[in-house]
Amino acid sequence: MPMPQLSGLDATFLYLETPQMPMHVGAMHLLELPEGYRGRYVTQLRRLYAARLPALPALRRRLWWMPLNLANPVWVDAAPDLSYHIVEHRLPRPAAGSPRRDARTLLEEKISLLHPQLLDRSRPLWRMHVIEGLPRSARGLRQVGVYSQLHHAAVDGQAAVALGNVLFDLTPEPREIEIRPSRRRKTFRIGMVEMLRGALGNEASQVAHLVRRLPATLGTLVGTARGALTRQNLLGQGSGNVTLAPATPMNVTVGTTRAFASASVPLPELKALARAHGATLNDMVLMLCAGALRTYLQHHQKLPRKSLVAAVPVSLRPQGDTRPDNQASMSLISLGTHLADPGKRLAHIRTASAAMKTTMGRMKSILPTDFPSLGMPWLIEAAAALYGKARVADRLAQVANVVISNVPGPQIPIYLAGARVRANCPTSIVVHGLALNITVQSFDEHMDFGLMADAAALPDVKTLAMAVDTALDELRGLPATPAAPAPSAVTAKVSRKRPASRVNATRKGV
Repeated sequence: MPMPQLSGLDATFLYLETPQMPMHVGAMHLLELPEGYRGRYVTQLRRLYAARLPALPALRRRLWWMPLNLANPVWVDAAPDLSYHIVEHRLPRPAAGSPRRDARTLLEEKISLLHPQLLDRSRPLWRMHVIEGLPRSARGLRQVGVYSQLHHAAVDGQAAVALGNVLFDLTPEPREIEIRPSRRRKTFRIGMVEMLRGALGNEASQVAHLVRRLPATLGTLVGTARGALTRQNLLGQGSGNVTLAPATPMNVTVGTTRAFASASVPLPELKALARAHGATLNDMVLMLCAGALRTYLQHHQKLPRKSLVAAVPVSLRPQGDTRPDNQASMSLISLGTHLADPGKRLAHIRTASAAMKTTMGRMKSILPTDFPSLGMPWLIEAAAALYGKARVADRLAQVANVVISNVPGPQIPIYLAGARVRANCPTSIVVHGLALNITVQSFDEHMDFGLMADAAALPDVKTLAMAVDTALDELRGLPATPAAPAPSAVTAKVSRKRPASRVNATRKGV
């Protein structure tokens, strides 16, 4: 039987990781403790994790590397040391006479310092940071922050949401959960010959799988190309999606420091605005990001005449699949930032988003998340190191300016180890050439934005986060568009003989 190696996509996040490009994702949680709470919250959080680890196999495994790093590693069982994986930090007391600072700003600054720290690959690839010393809430209750780190090799955005379904509760009292025994992976040490034989067997299986799928893949590609000739919408042609991105301060080689900021907007209002304009909630997210970026770049006199392009992760995960792995691809959407009129900008985004969905509806079935890996560790690691050291991103035009992810989250109040979660802002990855990542998650009654940036490229990312409110005001001022066509109709009406494919493309967090 082939060895259970990491998929090609999962392993790629390991090989791309450098001190300049940490490959973990996570979130900033602002928690409010119950009235009269005493003691260390970190102790209570460790108890919760200890009780629920049997239902969290993704947190109970570590990497087992192949000889000479010839092929992808495998996951093996490992018992996490919770005193290491859940660690407490205490913020210093503010100096006498210093201005009062809100809890979110203090958390953002602490996360900016913690995020560049790489996870220890000899242990399970996750960590939780409990941050004490925050000011009390407006209700006079004690607040604590939790910053989570999960390596992207282990989870994507939707897999992280599945983990949250186990860890979070709907009431302050933690629930009893059903513990099902998980299938254990062998942890005994085997010889180099056996490991290489297993790796080669897995490679042969991957090649055979790709060969079997080749006829269907070619058929899909030919059909998509024919549709492009008749409808002019391959990869969103005519929408502005297929173009090199203009130069901006975000499209540079990144360093080893990060700047994180967050924002929140009312979710019911955003849904109402989407209905008023015949748009999707994701269109509204893109519109807010586009407006904020336009305001920010105008302020710095760096707004290109050409529209910015967003790299948007798209889930390839089947409905109901909660496996802790990566099943996603990337698409491009033009943001219309060259348009001063917000109404025209929204129409541009709706058209660009519809074109992307049509294309992904045809292509997502053939996009691989696994592929042969023999020799890939050396090649990808060498290419990533060379790309950064040569500062290639500073010299070549990019296909995108920013990564924007929209991850569906719980739209109800939730609790973590008895504490009410008041904010749930994602933290994600920046890479050479894409020094800004905006990941958004619906949560409770609001939409939470997490903006992770290279600190040298965007030291004032907090200003960009504040511009999200300005973009929301801009949206509020737009007149409603009654009977506006749904985005899917934009492409469906092009051809009556063969309607365009429809796909519910759910974005992930990267």
